[in-house]
Amino acid sequence: MARPAEHLPESSPRPVPPIGVRISTDMERRSYGIRARARWTDPLTKQRVIRTEIVKDEATARAFFETLRNSSVKGMDVSMTLLEFFTSIDDRWARGLDMTSTGDNYRYGLRLRVLPALGHLPVAQITAGMIDRTIDDWEKKYGASTIKNTIAPLVRVLDEAVRDGLITINPAKHRAKRSLHRNAFRIQPAEDAAPRAHAIPDLQKLNQLASACGAVHQSYSDFVMLAALLAARSSEVSGLQVGDVDFTKNLVIIRRQVFPGRGGLITKPTKSRKERRVPILDPLRPVLKRLCAFKQPDAPLLVGPRGGFLTTATVRDATSWDQVVADLGLPNLTRHGLRHTGATWLADAGVPLHVLQEILGHASIETTRGYLHPDDRHLASAAEQANAFLSRDARPNASGWPRQGTGRGL
Repeated sequence: MARPAEHLPESSPRPVPPIGVRISTDMERRSYGIRARARWTDPLTKQRVIRTEIVKDEATARAFFETLRNSSVKGMDVSMTLLEFFTSIDDRWARGLDMTSTGDNYRYGLRLRVLPALGHLPVAQITAGMIDRTIDDWEKKYGASTIKNTIAPLVRVLDEAVRDGLITINPAKHRAKRSLHRNAFRIQPAEDAAPRAHAIPDLQKLNQLASACGAVHQSYSDFVMLAALLAARSSEVSGLQVGDVDFTKNLVIIRRQVFPGRGGLITKPTKSRKERRVPILDPLRPVLKRLCAFKQPDAPLLVGPRGGFLTTATVRDATSWDQVVADLGLPNLTRHGLRHTGATWLADAGVPLHVLQEILGHASIETTRGYLHPDDRHLASAAEQANAFLSRDARPNASGWPRQGTGRGL
C-alpha cells in the first residue's frame, strides 16, 4: 500500500557530471560484485567529484558509465526517477495554471496518486503500457474528476521531461486523451452525457429539494434556490454580496467566487475572469428580498448557520445530500447539477443561444449548445414531405392504375 503523500521520501541529489566534462572510469572486482567508479573535475569549484556504484557485472558497469556520459551531454541525471525529476523541476510543470484552484487539485493528484504509483521508476523507463495499467487501476477506484486531476498533471510533468531531453515522447499523452474523453461522463449512455441530463425536471421538484435542505437550516434552502435560479456555481453563490443584487434593473451581477484553498478560503474573480449579469426570476425574488433586508451592500448575501461562507462540501455534509436527492428520485444530482438546472430551464424557455452563453459565462458557444434540446423538427418535416410524395404516387390515375415513377432517380 502506498504511503501518504506527506511521507514521500525526499530524493537526495546524486552528483551529475556538468556539460562537456571529461569523465574517468574504472572497475574493481569485489567479493560482492564490481565497484564501478567515475571521476571528473567540477569546472567551477575545481574540486574532484567521485560517483561510485556497486553492480553485478561489467556490462552493468559500462551501462552506468554510459548513463553518466549521457548525463554530461544533457546536463542532468538521465537515470533519475519520476520523484527525483518532479522534485528537481519544482513548479515548472504548473506554468499557466491557477495555483489557488486547478493547480492545487493537480498537486494533490500528483502527491496522492501519481508519485506513489510511478515515482520510484526511472523516467526514461516509464512506458505507455505502464501508464495504461496504472490508469486502468485508477479508473476502478476513483471518479471522473479525480482521474482528470491525476492524469493531467502526470502529462504536464512528463512534458517537462521531454523538454529536458530525458525522453523523446510523452508516453502518457495518447492514453490521457482517450481516458479523459471517456471519463467526462463515465458509465452513462450517450444521451445522458449532455449537461441537461443532470438537471432537476421542474420547479416543483426544486422546491421539494429546497424544503428538504431547509429542514436542516434555512441557509441550505437558500443555497439551492440561488444556485439553480441564477444558474451559478457553488463558489459563485458563496461570493455574492448584497450590493450585487439590483432590483431596479432586475439583475444579479456575479463578480467573484469564494472556495476553500490552501490556507483557508480564497476569493477571486469568476472562472471566466469577467462579471456577468443574470436576470432575477420570479421564484427567486422573495428569497433575494429576504436575504438583502437590513444589510450593507458589502455584506455577504448568504451565510451559513454559524455566520460563515457555505461551500459545496459543507452543504453536502450538513444536509446529507446524497440521501436527500435519492429520496427525491434524483440520485445523480450534485450541487453543480443545480447550475445545470437553471441553464436547462433558460434554454427550454427559448432564451437565445448567445444570451444564454452570456448568462452562463461560457467562453465557447459550443459548451452552451449542450443545454439545448436536440431539435428533430427538420426530420419530422422531411418525413411529412416524403409521405406526401409517396401518397401522391400511390393515388390511382384516370385509368385506375397507380401513377408510375418518372425515373428521375435512375
